[in-house]
Amino acid sequence: MNIGKQIRLNRIFSHESGRLFSVAVDHFGAYPIGLPETLRDMQDTLAKVVAGRPDAVTMHIGVATNAWAPHAGKLPMILQSTFARPDDSQYQLLVTPDDAVRVGADAYAIATYVRGPTEGKYLSMLSEQVRIGNRTEMPVICHIYPRIYRESGVTISFEPEDVAWAVHCAFECGADVIKVPYCDDVAAYRQIVESCPVPVVAAGGPKQDTRPKALQMMADVVASGARGATVGRNVWGFDEITRSIGAFKAVIHDRTAPAAALEQAGLPRD
Repeated sequence: MNIGKQIRLNRIFSHESGRLFSVAVDHFGAYPIGLPETLRDMQDTLAKVVAGRPDAVTMHIGVATNAWAPHAGKLPMILQSTFARPDDSQYQLLVTPDDAVRVGADAYAIATYVRGPTEGKYLSMLSEQVRIGNRTEMPVICHIYPRIYRESGVTISFEPEDVAWAVHCAFECGADVIKVPYCDDVAAYRQIVESCPVPVVAAGGPKQDTRPKALQMMADVVASGARGATVGRNVWGFDEITRSIGAFKAVIHDRTAPAAALEQAGLPRD
């Protein structure tokens, strides 16, 4: 790895724990959740997120150019490139790694889906974006999701074998960091993480019923040896966004138990 990528990745993984806790506000179009109330007023939500001091924030180009200016340089920013849905009804790249350089991003994120008939198309697209990113030393974070095809539709798989396959695909295509679903099995996830020579971070979704459940999932992710997580709905999907970020940071960076992290953040334990 050359120095340009290393500098950018060091900014993202700057915490002394070596782990990443980033917040994502890039839920535009790709999730079957409509437009959540907290993302309707993006400027207000960004202010609350930044006040919590996560390690990075992931966003689309319009948010970066029109709402990020008050916070520019205060936290690392990751530019999301993709408008995509797992059933292939949409897959568009809205920006390139060159755009990430232009807006001052520290990394470029691309969503990719594996399993199913379009797997090759996605991996080809990922490889192309890695090649483009290498020209300017822009790290590529692959948000990769294995799929299950059923008559009722396409869903994301959380099975360990499928998650392992997704991680290996992203690694083989040259991704610098891999974000993948947690498989709800600490031992299995540990094997997946240990077999990959580039950082693996967990996807923070799907939305949990309660904040303690979301924090417990993060505690399990950390126990597996993963390099952290990127969380969206389980942060801004609850009230008290800034305090929630404090609780997530305590669990991910300090290995604080979820109940104690909630108490430290001034949040109810239930």
